[in-house]
Amino acid sequence: SIQDAVGKANPGDLIRVYPGTYHETVYIDKDNISLQGVIQKGKWPTLDGSKDGEVVLNDGILYSGSNILIENFTVTNYKGNGIMGQAGNNFLIRNNQVIGTGIYGIFPEFGKNAIYVGMCDNIDVKYNEVYESVAGIEIENCRHALVEGNYTHNNTGGILAFITPGLPIKTCYDVIIRNNFVINNNHENFGKPGAIISMLPKGTGIIVMAADDVIIENNIITGNGNTGIAITDLSFGAQLSKDPEVEPNPDRVVILDNV
Repeated sequence: SIQDAVGKANPGDLIRVYPGTYHETVYIDKDNISLQGVIQKGKWPTLDGSKDGEVVLNDGILYSGSNILIENFTVTNYKGNGIMGQAGNNFLIRNNQVIGTGIYGIFPEFGKNAIYVGMCDNIDVKYNEVYESVAGIEIENCRHALVEGNYTHNNTGGILAFITPGLPIKTCYDVIIRNNFVINNNHENFGKPGAIISMLPKGTGIIVMAADDVIIENNIITGNGNTGIAITDLSFGAQLSKDPEVEPNPDRVVILDNV
């Protein structure tokens, strides 16, 4: 199993995983581990959370170490998240296919110098294709983020930058959303009832909710049946719990040179 290899690995090791189907959850609690899928003749290593046709496992890959590399995997059929991080810094998650997960595809938290995000600082989300999700690309309670060169289509909402009240980090600011294609995001919202994204209306291109110092620049935004760009305060999510430490208004938002 992949987990056996991780258990034997030392910091600095590269673990190469060959094509095949692996029914497991992989936990990485060490620093400086590289987990690299080997693609041969179009075949990928696949992490599959189902057994006998039923989804039984919660997450595909969970890591807490820093300087983690995860690349070239297909991750599918998990109840929770495809790839999730807790407090690791300087990680790189690239060239993965995440399909059919119950909550998030890729969801690091509490990290710095990151690709893809929740409650993180210094983030790049670049050159991804995201489709058939509720929230295509989501910048949640993060600071210093660049969302660039992505193609988001057939989601409920294409790109989101927002504050969720009640989390340990209370702000979201300095977000640049530029040079993206945000096309035909009209998918039905299948988010879990009560979750903040379950309130997102289908047909939303880009939405900024309560985030500050956001630049939306040079994007192509078309075919989104509800709105191209929406800027709103926290009253948009009427069911959100009140958090006295969160400032609910979006300030200093720039919308420039979009189509």
